[in-house]
Amino acid sequence: MDWSAKQYVKFEDERTRPARDLLNAVPTRDPRRVVDLGCGPGNTTELLLERFPKAEIIGIDSSPDMVTNARARLSHISFEVADLTTWRPDPAAPVDIIYSNAVFQWIAGHETILPRLVGLLPDGGSLAIQMPDNLDEPSHVGMRVAAKAGAWSAKLAKAEDSHTPIAMAAAYYALLKPHARRVDIWRTVYNHPLDGIDGIVEWFKGSRLRSYLSPLDPAEREAFLAAYRAAITPHYPATPDGKVLLAFPRLFIVATR
Repeated sequence: MDWSAKQYVKFEDERTRPARDLLNAVPTRDPRRVVDLGCGPGNTTELLLERFPKAEIIGIDSSPDMVTNARARLSHISFEVADLTTWRPDPAAPVDIIYSNAVFQWIAGHETILPRLVGLLPDGGSLAIQMPDNLDEPSHVGMRVAAKAGAWSAKLAKAEDSHTPIAMAAAYYALLKPHARRVDIWRTVYNHPLDGIDGIVEWFKGSRLRSYLSPLDPAEREAFLAAYRAAITPHYPATPDGKVLLAFPRLFIVATR
């Protein structure tokens, strides 16, 4: 399942805000190289370039479509397609900051991958991660309800497998502290005003809904989305200005060697 950069950037301002919040928590320093691990269409890479104008910035993503769009957006930056679970820097070009915004919720094996990434850093280097933590939100419960509500249920039996459950903050602290001098962890709930229930649907078409929609034919997709809208509508009442508020919890981790 490749990603659609065009769909993802429909809500670029909203998606970039937590990326900025994560970057603001990285200890101020003068890095030589910074890697945007899971760079997407390059919006977060732009933030790194603004923050560290003297550093070499490298973008890595597993999606060819995302990398194509990132290269068009930032032609002077090096972008590569790579497996994020096994990526490691060139030993001759050590990396001072590994930054990963909204990526590791799609990747299993946190207990081995995250300590390995911290171990790739020099003293003073930082691993900075942000992950959506919303599997129990109505927006995601509704996907599971809709998946079981029609003839497509067999096709969607494994749709939830693509999303890795996020552990408690204490678990990540215990995992990373033996490898880092400092581990900073916090959770923030963003409330995004969107254009009704359809706004929520459009938001998740660029991320979580993809694993539900990809196995379906066009007619099934429309029927599934109708069932999804019905499942989430009671949980997102309209505000006085006609918007709905999408509550979106995210977990942040900055581990510094």
